Amino acid sequence: MALNTDHIRTTHAGSLPRTPALLAANAERGASGDTAGYRDLLTESVVDIVARQQAAGIDIPNDGEYGHTMSNAVDYGAWWNYSFGRLGGLEATNVDRWADAEVHRSSPGNVVLTSFPDRRDRQRFNEAYSDPASGILAHRKATTQPKIVGPLTYTGQTQVASDVANLGRGLAAAGLSEGFMAALSPGSCARLANDYYASDEELLYACADAMREEYKAIIDAGLTVQLDDPSLAESWDQVNPEPALADYKKFIQLRVEATNHALRGLPQEKIRLHVCWGSWHGPHTTDIPFADILDEVLAINAGAYSFEAANVRHEHEWKIWQDTKLPEGKSIIPGVVSHATNVVEHPELVADRIERFASVVGREAVIASTDCGLGGRVHPQIAAAKLQALGQGAEIASRRLWR
Repeated sequence: MALNTDHIRTTHAGSLPRTPALLAANAERGASGDTAGYRDLLTESVVDIVARQQAAGIDIPNDGEYGHTMSNAVDYGAWWNYSFGRLGGLEATNVDRWADAEVHRSSPGNVVLTSFPDRRDRQRFNEAYSDPASGILAHRKATTQPKIVGPLTYTGQTQVASDVANLGRGLAAAGLSEGFMAALSPGSCARLANDYYASDEELLYACADAMREEYKAIIDAGLTVQLDDPSLAESWDQVNPEPALADYKKFIQLRVEATNHALRGLPQEKIRLHVCWGSWHGPHTTDIPFADILDEVLAINAGAYSFEAANVRHEHEWKIWQDTKLPEGKSIIPGVVSHATNVVEHPELVADRIERFASVVGREAVIASTDCGLGGRVHPQIAAAKLQALGQGAEIASRRLWR
């Protein structure tokens, strides 16, 4: 991605709240698939959400991930659900990824992901996680996931073509030239249950080859692709008991290599990577420190790196950049507004957070963002206010940094 020249540019991490009309229309179409009326409404909704992002002061908008909706999904489900309708080789199951209690414990030197209920943070705060009034999982709905039963192939050509066309219309209507679109990373794709591939490596490279088609389609349309890869950080909490750091780094190194395989030959300046710690509303006391995986994150061939930095569990980690050399020509996209609280950040606080990063990597290399997607995590009215605070804070920081 290009470096800043005269102000701190702004973006966000992807998902934005869908409109009531879009949610209702999606529910009505149900399993029957797309209809002309729904497609028209989707296009209109994307044009509208791009305009609203621009009005809030967002320089690099997206489609709100409005096209990332399964035809039979009434609500969001998990952020990666959209891919289930774009990959061949899957078979539906009745497994609820949030309630399945099957446990796969790791052994020394062998990193094995356990089930979601067996996560270490959830075990530590089991009473709170089990209490519907705690608010921890209030935004989660029961959602099933398929399993891999045959060769993975990419079948989403029609859907991604629609996505990029809709965002293109939105950017043109707003007079903007730069936009991004999120896509599932190989590492996160490979967390599906696997009944076909013989090894973790074989599965990862199959995911890389399949999802590469989506990355290429987005870039070929003139957009920036954002690879969503919580697996690099979040998987640490999903290994029980806690593994040795060296073993975990080997585990994610394989994911780095598969990701770079998927990105081979694609222009780095049109690629950004998003890393987070799962972003659910929980204590997150067992999150891996960012410093422990930063080398692996920077080894991915992207032009910019998006990560949580406003979240109270990770805000202090801005200091790791004091000792880390950002590769020349690359940017960081720190979250300076959080999805994890209903409190709307004051623009002065947003500006302060931006200036911290500018002080260690340079004002040219900081693009201000949200920690993670706002859609499904805060009320639409609050999400809009947070984007506005982001735009206002960046304006304040820009005045100070380009005096």
